[in-house]
Amino acid sequence: MNTQWLFLWLEAPLQSWGYDSKFNRRDTLEFPTKSGVLGLLLCALGASGEQVELLARFSSLRQTVISYRYKINGEFVDKLPFLHDFQMIGSGYNDNNAWENFLIPKKADGSSSVGGGTKLTHRYYLQNSLFAVLLEVPDDIAENIAFALQNPVYPIYLGRKCCIPSDYVYQGIFATPEEAELAAMTKAKEKALFRNEYEKSSGKWKLAEDFRVIDGESSEGDVFTLNDIPLQFGMVKKYKDRRVTKIIHE
Repeated sequence: MNTQWLFLWLEAPLQSWGYDSKFNRRDTLEFPTKSGVLGLLLCALGASGEQVELLARFSSLRQTVISYRYKINGEFVDKLPFLHDFQMIGSGYNDNNAWENFLIPKKADGSSSVGGGTKLTHRYYLQNSLFAVLLEVPDDIAENIAFALQNPVYPIYLGRKCCIPSDYVYQGIFATPEEAELAAMTKAKEKALFRNEYEKSSGKWKLAEDFRVIDGESSEGDVFTLNDIPLQFGMVKKYKDRRVTKIIHE
């Protein structure tokens, strides 16, 4: 399969990349998942439903995530903590109204849930994060994806619908991963320059690479497994495992 490399810039006040979430506790990883990035692409394309055939085309293709963080006097600024939010689900609805009753949480058989219909949920978000995502995409649909990201059918967001991008997500398509990474470095420098984040005294950019997550195993960092390659979206979601390495920038 001939491929190209898509460069996405993911920046927002809040991002949330769920991985091992349950109904009442919605966690986030510290970087975008492959399932989250592909979900963003499918929103832009207007590709709803299971999309088994389309997702199969991406299952073996690579993804690299580069996290950027600001420095002061050459030292990384401590990351802002995860934001922990509380939200009520099913609160204030009239169970005698057919439409409102539909929004109240229930058991699988339709009966009332334990403790009533109102549930407190815990939501976690990343604050003020900046990521460059380099995603390998099939050559024959690369231009369609590029057009869709600039003219999305459905709104695109960074993990959850409340996480609205604060910069253009689409940053270009490139023939090689090296070209895409060079564009990411250029984007980070432009971002730092725009925010006057260049230290003239040291000649260094205040915005610098913090860590990256690459596909496969490498002795350079920590290797672990993510169950985040989507095989099927829709009502019943299916995933398979992906081995990745997190490399911290020295």
